[in-house]
Amino acid sequence: MKLTPAFVTLLAAGLCSLPPGALAQSAKDFEELRNELKALRAELNQLKTQQAQAPAASASAWNDRIDAVELKQKDAVVLGDIPGSFRLPGSETSIRVYGHAEANLIKDFKGTAPGDNFSNLMEQPLGSSDHGKTVLTGQTSRFGFETSTPLANGAFNTKIEADFYGYCGAECNRNRLRLRHAYGEYAGWLIGQTWSTFMDIDNLPETVDFNGPPGATFRRPVQVRYTYNNPSLAKFQFALEDPSDGAHSPNLVARIDKAYDWGSMSARVLSHEQRMGGVSKRGMGFGLSGAYKITGTTTLMAQYTLMDGDNDGAYLVGANYPVVDGTRLRLDRAQGVVLGLGNVFSEKLRGTLSMAWVRSRNALGDDYVNAYGANGNLKLFQWHAGLYYSPIKNVELGGELLGGRRITFGGDKGNMTRLNLQARYLFN
Repeated sequence: MKLTPAFVTLLAAGLCSLPPGALAQSAKDFEELRNELKALRAELNQLKTQQAQAPAASASAWNDRIDAVELKQKDAVVLGDIPGSFRLPGSETSIRVYGHAEANLIKDFKGTAPGDNFSNLMEQPLGSSDHGKTVLTGQTSRFGFETSTPLANGAFNTKIEADFYGYCGAECNRNRLRLRHAYGEYAGWLIGQTWSTFMDIDNLPETVDFNGPPGATFRRPVQVRYTYNNPSLAKFQFALEDPSDGAHSPNLVARIDKAYDWGSMSARVLSHEQRMGGVSKRGMGFGLSGAYKITGTTTLMAQYTLMDGDNDGAYLVGANYPVVDGTRLRLDRAQGVVLGLGNVFSEKLRGTLSMAWVRSRNALGDDYVNAYGANGNLKLFQWHAGLYYSPIKNVELGGELLGGRRITFGGDKGNMTRLNLQARYLFN
């Protein structure tokens, strides 16, 4: 309350007109009024001070909240560019961790081939046998990491994957860590270890059996690969791959792939050196494969491979090895066919039927057979009938019956019949 001069004058005149008793009472009231006025003025000043400090205090509070949010953002898990991935804190790199724990029960109703828990028709025991082994193994469980980092010319991708099924000889415990994939990829270039460029992994039928049918390529060499993709034309790939043991020059692969609304096609050529005992020879390989979508849930797959020699038995699984004949290295000229029919019955159930043939173009009496021996394989035939059922998310139960027959150059036969049951627990 502000005391104006007019108010003070009127107040003084009023006081002078009062009688002495009233004046004394009025003086007392005036003093109380004066004290009350002082208290109001002090309270007003306090309010003004608080108002002046309020904006600064409010700004400080907002800054504290912003700092807290930024701190939470730094520690938060942010979805990455790869499906199922997350972004590393403070980085543009996305990383995905994946894999599965897997257990297989395998029962052989005929003889059991050496050196492998899974199908190995190339070494199936000859003659009649009903004393196959029963195996329980979790060695094919695997884990891996893949990353993607955006850069000027596209994403820089890496991948590392391993399982526990390392090769260590004909008869041993293969339960040891084995590198499957390890590579980097950027701007069309891939350097490292992964599936061979000569292998069409996309058009191979799915099997519960880890090895799958013979008759196609199944190799993961270290390589340098360049990919040129023109969607309106085709995808072209050229690669230098790690050669077979003893060879001096890398294997050369050229490949072309084309996708269609109805499926896909792939054609591949290979030039590879084989060297044994100081003698070498260069062989050729050719591959043709494709897939045809019969319906939205049913796909037919086919692969054909022609190969001159294969010292590690992976460019054409089932072919005979090269053999030294005096001063010459003789190569087995073989061909393989794989057919597969896959169907997705529902979100929980899928199945595949597949058949495979491998046949050598040599015969008893040929120079190659004379040098190799009559126990080499003339024909291989193998079939698979399998199902996968997913009762709950990330769990798959597989069952497959498979069989086959091996016929040597000498006419001896070996039969295979086995059951493979599997439980698989996937993460990411």
